Amino acid sequence: MSRPTPLRGVHESLGATLTDFAGWLMPLRYGSESAEHNAVRQAAGLFDLSHMGEIFVTGPQAAEALDYALVGHLSALEPGRARYTMIVDPEGGVLDDLIVYRLAPAEFMVVANASNYPRVAAELTDRAKGFDAAVDDRSERYALVAVQGPRSAEILGSLTDADLDGLKYYAGLPAVVAGREALVARTGYTGEDGFELFVAAEDAEPVWAALTEAGAPHGLIPAGLSARDTLRLEAGMPLYGNELSSGLTPFDAGLGRVVRFDKPGDFVGRAALEPLREVSPSRRLVGLIASGRRVPRHGYPVVVAGDGAVVGEVTSGAPSQSLGRPIAMAYVDNGQSSGLAVDIRGSHEPVEIVALPFYRRKK
Repeated sequence: MSRPTPLRGVHESLGATLTDFAGWLMPLRYGSESAEHNAVRQAAGLFDLSHMGEIFVTGPQAAEALDYALVGHLSALEPGRARYTMIVDPEGGVLDDLIVYRLAPAEFMVVANASNYPRVAAELTDRAKGFDAAVDDRSERYALVAVQGPRSAEILGSLTDADLDGLKYYAGLPAVVAGREALVARTGYTGEDGFELFVAAEDAEPVWAALTEAGAPHGLIPAGLSARDTLRLEAGMPLYGNELSSGLTPFDAGLGRVVRFDKPGDFVGRAALEPLREVSPSRRLVGLIASGRRVPRHGYPVVVAGDGAVVGEVTSGAPSQSLGRPIAMAYVDNGQSSGLAVDIRGSHEPVEIVALPFYRRKK
């Protein structure tokens, strides 16, 4: 049975279409997917992301424990800043991609994907043995609400005295929002400016209501998982289970930059990943734009247009509201750069390989 978030009653009152996602009952859409997508691009959207996991690592050696457990150099992170990183298995396969916040010198919050956070918490607990550090999965205590879009700073700014202008990208600060304590972060997953509010589970509804009221004059509307997926796809951001998996290394996904071999000491997966530094993977992750109207979907084969030889596979695909054409991400064999198509139920639909992301917001 799917677990509800603290905002289930709100979603039901708004008439949302609810669906199971990673074991959680989540809003897929509230009305029009395209309207929700476009609201985030043009004004603002309000998201419930309470299915994400919040795992705290604390203690005198918390930084050293995370340096060993993850591929990133977390001990170099300044308090108040965040970093995108990954946890891999000993063979280098990606177990999850993460955002780690350093809240204080001896306190970190690791944000993991909904489908993975129990395993991430267990792995961190195991890998922290031998360090003076404690791992505490506090996911049940938190709700996560995000406001994303070009009007998001204006909307959130009306509800807090926090210095939002001074809050850098990939940073977080404690604040009071609509009278409730929150950690306000600025990382984003949509390609737009925006903020994530980590609040106590019991504060989720009043914070959502305050943002809804403050945002109404600015065009803010609630947005579901469908819009979140098309937005992140346009922004070229990976989704675990699609572009990332335990069968792929960070180098396979073109994200070898997150693996920090220059940090002190050993880390889980180092021995497997180090030989891959100078080796090109057999496939690379690329963007595809379709020539026609049919949409390449997850799992569809990428083929050579002339002879139909399979040279890749689509990982994510959707109609792009911003480009007006279907787009996709796919792993394709190295050396393939043109003359490709996607096999859509037996029909070979021509596609063009393009650099990611598909969309960049205007500064």
